[in-house]
Amino acid sequence: MPAPRLRSRSLRKIFRKVPGGRTNVHFKKRKPESAVCGSCGDVLKGTPREFPFRMRGMAKTKKRPERPYGGVLCSRCMRQEIIKKVRQ
Repeated sequence: MPAPRLRSRSLRKIFRKVPGGRTNVHFKKRKPESAVCGSCGDVLKGTPREFPFRMRGMAKTKKRPERPYGGVLCSRCMRQEIIKKVRQ
């Protein structure tokens, strides 16, 4: 039976083979959910699904795509937004 603090469903079980041949269970936090588009709610491509402490160490160009509204809107909504602004 794992320790009470490890009996949470918010932790995921990772089974690791140890040198003795046994299988140990390691408990790890689950990764945060993917970033979503502010307009349509679709999952954003080109944005990592990492913990904040890992994101801090990443380069700015690795955190979001290099385009207008990168990391906020998906490419489809971005195109629509630019076309809407041009027409005004």
